[in-house]
Amino acid sequence: MNSPRPCPLPVSDAAERPGRHLADSLLTIDVTAELAWLHDEETWQRTRCHARTLVKDADLRVVLIALRAGVRMEEHHAPGRITVQTLAGRLSLRVTGRTVDLPVGHILTLGPAIPHDVEAREESAFLLTIAWPT
Repeated sequence: MNSPRPCPLPVSDAAERPGRHLADSLLTIDVTAELAWLHDEETWQRTRCHARTLVKDADLRVVLIALRAGVRMEEHHAPGRITVQTLAGRLSLRVTGRTVDLPVGHILTLGPAIPHDVEAREESAFLLTIAWPT
């Protein structure tokens, strides 16, 4: 297998589309439709990765991320607790020297500031949720 290719992650806010709010006391989001929109965007057509912020509040962020097979998000960390939920494909995360396989339907949680990287074993999509301490 070829070595993973790093991905500079372009992120677009869902609010860029008319009638879309990123923060409210009640939001419903059609993740399937959002992923289809993400895959239809020109950025996805010409790059190896793309992301779309679905929720952007003071203490909560939800981001839909799509990665082509073999793409890796280099080691990084988040300021708050996170969840990674695989929606399509298969992910592999390296966390503190351990590799975690994350197939469709699985969720990983991490505490604040834990370094990790994410690699798409095949074309994949996942939801990243970040909860900031209040």
